[in-house]
Amino acid sequence: MPTDTITMTPIGVVSSPRTDLSDDDWGSVESTIIITSPDLRDDALLGLDTFSHLDVVFYFNRVTADDIEHGARRPRGRQEWPLVGILAQRAKARPNRIGVSCCRLISVNGREIRVQGLDAINHTPVLDVKPCMREFQPIGDVTQPAWSHELMKDYY
Repeated sequence: MPTDTITMTPIGVVSSPRTDLSDDDWGSVESTIIITSPDLRDDALLGLDTFSHLDVVFYFNRVTADDIEHGARRPRGRQEWPLVGILAQRAKARPNRIGVSCCRLISVNGREIRVQGLDAINHTPVLDVKPCMREFQPIGDVTQPAWSHELMKDYY
């Protein structure tokens, strides 16, 4: 299996009123993704405004190497929740510090994409933006453990 080094260059940055790393109340947060990559032409966003939602891939740049979890932990440190592997959570302290969020598209204006419900703080590097399409959503029922419903209760 190849072990090539992978490098990624952000295509943009989040401008958001949120600067704290708290975990809840993202639903009403409006942010702007500013496309800063000189490699992307202005027409790279053409047609994006015809979608209602976007999948935004971003880099948890404020998570330090010491914060990264490589095994199991209790979500949010809550002792009443089970010990769960980091790959079975959507926590910030992931091995590659990559976040993915589906958010509502408000508008596209030039190289600025206005969204609601993006759970990324101010100055977060954006790695990619993709339109959310029903055909890429799960087929059939989605199942998840009870603790995850409790965790997400006030997230959005």
